[in-house]
Amino acid sequence: MIEVKNLTKRYGQHLALDDISFTVADGEILGFLGPNGAGKTTTMNIMTGYIASTEGEVLIGGVDIVAEPERAKAQIGYLPETPPVYGDMRVDEYLNFVAAIKKVKSAQRREMIAEIKALTRIEDMSRRLIKNLSKGYKQRVGMAQAMIGYPKLIIMDEPTVGLDPKQIIEMRDVIRKLGKKHTVVLSSHIMQEIAAVCDRVMIINRGKILASDTPERLATTLSQGNTMLARIKGEQDKIAAALENYTIIKDVKFVGSREPFTVDVELQGENNVDIREAIFSCMSTNNLPIIMLKSLDLSLEEIFLQITGQTQNTGLNTGQNTGQNTGQSSEVEQLSEVQTDVDENSQETSENVENIENAENAEKEEEKA
Repeated sequence: MIEVKNLTKRYGQHLALDDISFTVADGEILGFLGPNGAGKTTTMNIMTGYIASTEGEVLIGGVDIVAEPERAKAQIGYLPETPPVYGDMRVDEYLNFVAAIKKVKSAQRREMIAEIKALTRIEDMSRRLIKNLSKGYKQRVGMAQAMIGYPKLIIMDEPTVGLDPKQIIEMRDVIRKLGKKHTVVLSSHIMQEIAAVCDRVMIINRGKILASDTPERLATTLSQGNTMLARIKGEQDKIAAALENYTIIKDVKFVGSREPFTVDVELQGENNVDIREAIFSCMSTNNLPIIMLKSLDLSLEEIFLQITGQTQNTGLNTGQNTGQNTGQSSEVEQLSEVQTDVDENSQETSENVENIENAENAEKEEEKA
């Protein structure tokens, strides 16, 4: 459905996209994941024909977005981060207006709009002015306009930003349903958002694609093997001695104790080797009861942090705590330096303003005297 070839975008000296290429298959839900400034929105804007690339090309259904923009854009529905709605219009009026722009035949409009309103759950808002709607409903109206004309491709930039938990769940449900009939590309800072609805994850940072695969495959690749966490009742020395005879378990790391008379231990095997049976056999033979045994697959948060080498402080919203920060990236340091310069400039400006005001007040006092 989508072919992006050697896409590059420069803003002056800033390289926003650095020669990226990827494809999206028909019916696939692709999630863009990355921090602010990574290049997600720039990529989407180029894919929709909103801005031009410096180099490279984008094909939508085999049609070049630059050479034949009208044909290419006819296949696209777009929901930018800020919904493109007109506050002084009523919902039905706005959706009919969008349908007319997209050249939907009059005979099809009523049925199409009714179906889309039902899917996005905005039927009760039909006669309401858009400016009087909540942010969540405005977002749904924006989603509805993207679906008008039933485009083959729907692109969404941060579709759940600013929504409450209930609205987020409902929006995810809408996206899943869209994936049954459309190709969907969406970006988000929220890890759960991507993991919950996307078939494939593409991690982008500083204008480069760092990884592209399912979360499951990324976890398997990055963990470099099957890792389990076991809570075993017994002494650490005895557990270590018992595990020495099991070469299928290549790495053993004791990580403390959470319950009396138990030891927590991380056990790692070779790639794609299930070590659960070996763990059970080892502990059973040595009379060491297993209190708990669970897989330690990497979460999407851990995958992102491992691939990009960044921490939560880069502005990435994981939707939950991921533990203590392990280090600052150079990007964070650069941002800190910039912020320091801004703060110093702001302070200097404030002092100048204060001096000017004092001088003006002094002149007024002299005039009064």
